[in-house]
Amino acid sequence: MAEISPKFFIPESLQVSREDVASQIGLMWELIKAPLIVPLLRVGVYICLLMSLMLFMERVYMGIVIILVKLFWKKPGKRYNWEAIEDDEELGSTNFPVVLVQIPMFNEREVYKLSIGAACGLSWPSNRLVIQVLDDSTDATIKEMVEQECIKWSEKGINIRYQIRENRGGYKAGALKEGLKRSYVKHCEFVAIFDADFQPAPDFLRRAIPFLTNNPDIALVQARWRFVNADECLLTRMQEMSLDYHFTVEQEVGSATHAFFGFNGTAGVWRIAAINEAGGWKDRTTVEDMDLAVRASLKGWKFVYLGDLQVKSELPSTFKAFRFQQHRWSCGPANLFRKMVMEIVRNKKVRFWKKVYVIYSFFFVRKIIAHMVTFSFYCVVLPLTILIPEVEVPLWGSVYIPSIITILNSVGTPRSIHLLFYWILFENVMSLHRTKATLIGLLEAGRANEWVVTEKLGNALKNKAAEAKNKTNTKLVKKPRFKIADRLNTLELGFAVFLFFCGCYDYVHGKNHYYIYLFLQTITFVITGLGYVGTIV
Repeated sequence: MAEISPKFFIPESLQVSREDVASQIGLMWELIKAPLIVPLLRVGVYICLLMSLMLFMERVYMGIVIILVKLFWKKPGKRYNWEAIEDDEELGSTNFPVVLVQIPMFNEREVYKLSIGAACGLSWPSNRLVIQVLDDSTDATIKEMVEQECIKWSEKGINIRYQIRENRGGYKAGALKEGLKRSYVKHCEFVAIFDADFQPAPDFLRRAIPFLTNNPDIALVQARWRFVNADECLLTRMQEMSLDYHFTVEQEVGSATHAFFGFNGTAGVWRIAAINEAGGWKDRTTVEDMDLAVRASLKGWKFVYLGDLQVKSELPSTFKAFRFQQHRWSCGPANLFRKMVMEIVRNKKVRFWKKVYVIYSFFFVRKIIAHMVTFSFYCVVLPLTILIPEVEVPLWGSVYIPSIITILNSVGTPRSIHLLFYWILFENVMSLHRTKATLIGLLEAGRANEWVVTEKLGNALKNKAAEAKNKTNTKLVKKPRFKIADRLNTLELGFAVFLFFCGCYDYVHGKNHYYIYLFLQTITFVITGLGYVGTIV
């Protein structure tokens, strides 16, 4: 029996060649491009240029202020009449205020000894110091280890209290709030807060507390973070560059000009009366520290940042942990802005220009615009203008302003200036997640209140390396296998494909040589998409 041709089942009127299909798609594209796509993309370019100018002016403003602060401003000690608290033979230690030290923890197997040991080593009269370990651990073994560590220090004469809760309601904010309810806290005037990986120097309280005792209008003294594992890998070097700018410029400018900045959640000392007046700790967002700082500021309290008072801490050394941290740090401020913007506007206790600073500079530009413009402009709009040459981006917007912003951002970490170009590419990748998290916070979507504790390794990696080095057995140890699917980040890989296509198109048809940037950005997206950024040393 003869074979029946497939064409027998398809009417001749519907039989179209591939060339005809392609020409019809091309015709449809031309029909919608001029009246719809081109105007929309132009609007996107104008919005991105406006956001770039806003960020540029913000960076220039802070650059000018920080120069003036360094050249002409008095040091915080002179500005706030700092005087050391001295031991008195007649009064004994009663001239020292009673200080509470809170250490919130959650399954901190690798670092709990470091933070507890550092807190117990603070140079402060033992009868005027209360150390409170707030352990929300769900691992029974770790809870027992932390409790035994507290008992060990208690037997040495340290006033240390081990506190646990029945549930993790409110996460960190809930633990800190519960800790302040204890009866023995009523006698404490100030509270110092340290996360589980933070190690304050012995003189921390002696340097910070006098600002509070001598200035009754100051609610918070914030210290700077110093990272013990900054040189561990390329990921930690990139984080150091971003955070050093935050501490060197943003915190310094806020403290010097408006006496306001966001509390960093750790390495700071609060006046307990200010916490109570502001309404205490609240868990309505994932940035309970920033929430408290804004509410205290609206009550008229002032903050002091001490750049020369540094506390050792640890940076996330895995890309997965870093992504979770950045989601919380980007989503939380946007969500808080949504909840508090009208409260700030209606407040009558603070000056008009301070309201402008908090709403426009602190929240809108730094916490929203800075994330969105980086991703939307350099990873979406600019590549699309290559595919649609009718829309052009002025050179000042695509090259000059970004270059100046980048140079201003690099002042915090001069030792890493040679990594500046890769830092730009890496920040563009992270802006994808930050933009996503910011939108989730503004819209209060599903992951708005997601809280994943940042993994801390402490000395674990060093100890393992030392053990491997000291082994006398030369027999090779097989490395544990991992599934490639655990490393893959499909969102980054998807954008890598998009940028690579745009780069190839620009190489063939373009005129601005953007393909050089696009190919390099593609490589960075691929590295992060494969999960290898945290392994590069």
